[in-house]
Amino acid sequence: MNSMTLIRQMGRHMRYPIAIEPGDDTGAWGVVAPDLPGCFSAGDTLDEAIANASEAITLWIETALDGGGDIPAPGSVAAYRGNPEFAGWIWALAEVDPALLEDQTERVNITLPRRVLARLDAKARAAGETRSGFIAHLALMA
Repeated sequence: MNSMTLIRQMGRHMRYPIAIEPGDDTGAWGVVAPDLPGCFSAGDTLDEAIANASEAITLWIETALDGGGDIPAPGSVAAYRGNPEFAGWIWALAEVDPALLEDQTERVNITLPRRVLARLDAKARAAGETRSGFIAHLALMA
């Protein structure tokens, strides 16, 4: 199944299991998303760690989409709980809004000063792109 099909099928929210290594007074709470290789985060509190994990998962998925990679479907906490690598860790679900990852085009209306619009159009022409394509390219590069 391709990545965009997966994202559309997930409905309103995607929920990825996360393993949270408890922190203490001197160490942060570490977070790993086992379904997404190399996706990890941390936070000074449990709540912050979960919120940061959602952001890290979104960025991981965006990077994979931009690179044409596949997005693994979220697994279940039950599938990972018995893994000795995560013994003593806390499990939670990190939510990601699939709408943030959609590639479906949407028409928008923006307002810019004419001088800015003229510069934008000139730069888009020089890059061999449309105005919309150039704006999207800039946004993805930022």
